[in-house]
Amino acid sequence: MSNSFDWPALMRLGMCNLRLKPDEFWRLSPLELNMMLGQSDISTSLDRSGLAALEKRFPDIGTGPSEGLKDD
Repeated sequence: MSNSFDWPALMRLGMCNLRLKPDEFWRLSPLELNMMLGQSDISTSLDRSGLAALEKRFPDIGTGPSEGLKDD
């Protein structure tokens, strides 16, 4: 399996076609870059089960002003 990625081609698309400055290009996420290139189809959104999975994976316990509050 090859892990090679054609960075020069992607950089040409970003900096030449989209006219991004190098620092702008490197700050983009792959999703953002794909969207700008018209190559991303975002047709899903976060639903209740997705949110519940995120809450379970990244609990907010003891990290903010609502510390100690209970759900009723």
